[in-house]
Amino acid sequence: MPTPDLNLLVTLDVLLAEGSVARAARRLRLSPSAMSRALARLRETTGDPLLVRAGRGLVPTPRALELRERVSRLVEDGNAVLRPAEKLKLEQLVRTFTLRTSEGFAENFGPALIARVGKEAPGVRLCFVQKPDKDSAPLRDGLVDLETGVVGKTAAPELRVQALFRDRFVGVVRLGHPLCRGEITPSRYAAGRHIYVSRQGLDKGPIDAALKRLGLERKIVTIVGGFSTALALARASDLIATVPETHSGNLRAGMHSFPLPVSSPKITVSLLWHPRLDADPAHRWLRAHVRQVCAAPG
Repeated sequence: MPTPDLNLLVTLDVLLAEGSVARAARRLRLSPSAMSRALARLRETTGDPLLVRAGRGLVPTPRALELRERVSRLVEDGNAVLRPAEKLKLEQLVRTFTLRTSEGFAENFGPALIARVGKEAPGVRLCFVQKPDKDSAPLRDGLVDLETGVVGKTAAPELRVQALFRDRFVGVVRLGHPLCRGEITPSRYAAGRHIYVSRQGLDKGPIDAALKRLGLERKIVTIVGGFSTALALARASDLIATVPETHSGNLRAGMHSFPLPVSSPKITVSLLWHPRLDADPAHRWLRAHVRQVCAAPG
């Protein structure tokens, strides 16, 4: 079956509205003969005469009357689709954005982001969902609007990526912990009891490799899936948590933080989204607020 010429919808809409080939031709700036040919094509396509002679004028057939409202709505919707996007009216915006982040990101940056968004667009709701892996499928399938994190090798190449901030790891202990006093050497750090953060259940990483080069090994007594959990455990015990400094700023309040006594790689936390949302005005507005919140001093 050949693909129908959708331009005929506009012609049919005008013909049904005017009830006259001559008036429809003037409205569409066509010659009467061109409009007559278009009507002939419409009759052939729909299998219905659409407009028939009645005295000196034309009257619509029952099929034409059935189509008139539907065709008008289709043309109106088509014009709306092809029209440039209207200026975003934040006070009228009603929308839910889903952000896939770690619990630590939501707890550290979420309050400021929610406050900013709510002040400008009270009808907008933010839905934070957990990020158990680096799978790009939720972004690609439209289940998630934005994602934050360190970009992995498995990230889909088509995703848009924008760096939010660079981060370094620091050690964190409860106030009154022995590491709150004196110089923290590699051996003092390694001698403590440690919490390791890994979503995959691993028990070693770059920090352990750096300690190994010095002939040292830290004792991992528990493994958790997120930095906020590690900090909660360290706050209530003598365990040592090692977490990203900026990423956990608010979560470390009331605790003692210290630079690591060994070298560890810095990480870049980025914002990711699918290109189909790149030009969406509301999405661009939200991305700007996420960048501003992450750039604000803690």
